[in-house]
Parts: sequence; C-alpha cells; structure tokens
Amino acid sequence: MAEEQVGAEPEAEPETDAGQAADKSGQGVAVAFGRSLKTLRTRAGMEREEFGKRLGYSASTIASFEQGRRIPPPRAIDRSDDLLDAGGLLKVWKEQLERAQYPAFFQGMAQLEKRAIELLAYDTLVVKGLLQTEEYTRALLSNRRPPLDAETIEQRVSARLARQEIFDRRPAPLLSFVMCESVLRRKFGGKEVLRGQLEHLLLIGQRKNVELQVMPLDCEENAGVDGPFTVITREDGKRFVYAEAQGASVLETDPKPAVLAAARYGIIRSQALTPRESLEFIEKLLGEL
Repeated sequence: MAEEQVGAEPEAEPETDAGQAADKSGQGVAVAFGRSLKTLRTRAGMEREEFGKRLGYSASTIASFEQGRRIPPPRAIDRSDDLLDAGGLLKVWKEQLERAQYPAFFQGMAQLEKRAIELLAYDTLVVKGLLQTEEYTRALLSNRRPPLDAETIEQRVSARLARQEIFDRRPAPLLSFVMCESVLRRKFGGKEVLRGQLEHLLLIGQRKNVELQVMPLDCEENAGVDGPFTVITREDGKRFVYAEAQGASVLETDPKPAVLAAARYGIIRSQALTPRESLEFIEKLLGEL
C-alpha cells in the first residue's frame, strides 16, 4: 500500500483537526500581504482608524491584518483594493491567503473539497468540520492543548465556516456522513452548543445532496473499527483516502486502497441507521437535552 505523507504533492495535501501550528510559509504569505496593505494605505494617506471605518473593522483589527496576525476575508480584500486604488495588487493575494489561513495539514484538503464531486466521511470523535456550527467549532478549538491564541482560534473558525460553501455549490456534490452515536452525545462547549449543533445537523440532513447516518453504540457489527476516514472523489474521477490521528495525517492516493476504502464505507453505511432513522434519532437526542 502506497502512502503519501502530508506535503508530498500540493494538490493533495490533507486537512487535519489536530490543532497543528500554522504552516510557516503560510504565515510568511500573511506577513507579506500585510506589508503591502500597510504600504498602500500609507500611500493613500489614510490612518488605520479611518480605513477601518470604511471597511467595517476597528483600527486594532486593521493592525492585525497589516502585521500578518490575522487574514482578512476575501470581501475585505476586494474592498481594500478598491478603497486604496490598488489596481488589483491586493486581489492577487486572495488564493494564497486562503491557503495560509489553514494549518499546514489542512491546506491541500481544502483544495480537494473544492473539486470534489463526492465526499464520504466516517467519524467517531467529533462532528465533521463541514457540518460544524460556529459555536461548536470554537468550543473544539478552545479545547486544544497546548492552547491556541484567541486570534488563531477566530481565524480557524472563519476558515472552517467558509468551507461549508460546498453545500451550496453548483453542480451539487454528493455528500455522505456517517458518525458514531458518541459524537452526538459529547457536550463540547456545553449543552446549548450541542443543542445548536444537533439542530444544524437536522437542517443539513434535509438537503437533497446530503445523507446523514448514525452508527448506534449498541450496533454489534461495525466495519469502521479502524477509526475515522474520508474518501473524496475529485472531478477527474480520482479518489483520495484521508485519515488522521494525534497530530499526524496520511493521504492515500493509490487506486487500490481508495477503492477498498469506498467499499468499506459502503458496508459501514449498510450497518448504520438509515438517513430517515438517523434524523429521527437526532431528534430524540435533542429531546433528551
């Protein structure tokens, strides 16, 4: 079985929720963009406070953009380019900055998601990132040890939520999620955070291109005993298998393991509750909170 460690090829670099430090090259991109932003703002004769008001941010937030400690969203970059009459000099940074907002393990996987026509995910520890609410994501990131600083947490929350555009993409990709019952019972952030997360799952589960399934704890057969994994099929038909544990992640690109992983996922789906039964199960859990 051929395995590719993270970073083996840029187009296939996987995602992680393991709390890795931001990629140093990504940090360099943020710093370089910030310097350009500051130079253009200064050239335009605008103070941070004035510039911030026009963009809808505080002066301190503008400072964090210029110092590379925080990455502005795409709309803010476009607006900055227009306000500073930059002629597109800031807009050309958008793609690089999008990558830079993620931890190193995450960057390539985010690109794969954008090109996915099918995504199959089995999870046993936490709700899949694509399905998380803002509050649930923030609660998870706040539990990291060693702890993440507040700005890193907010940056990663924004980045994770931005990935959820996959649900509104056209043509719509086929998305299937199977999660262990234990995932739906863990109260990260408290009861209200879990309540909001379960309600969100009910809404997502009603989309025509999404199927949510629950693997009950009392199920005697479970082909997912080896742990969580994700299978992504790209627009060119190529499949990738991704798995992570304890701060390390592996992306498998060899065709044989990818086929076997997809087949294993099919078995897992057949063993779990049906999508309709699963939504009813989630409603039951909501009633218990």
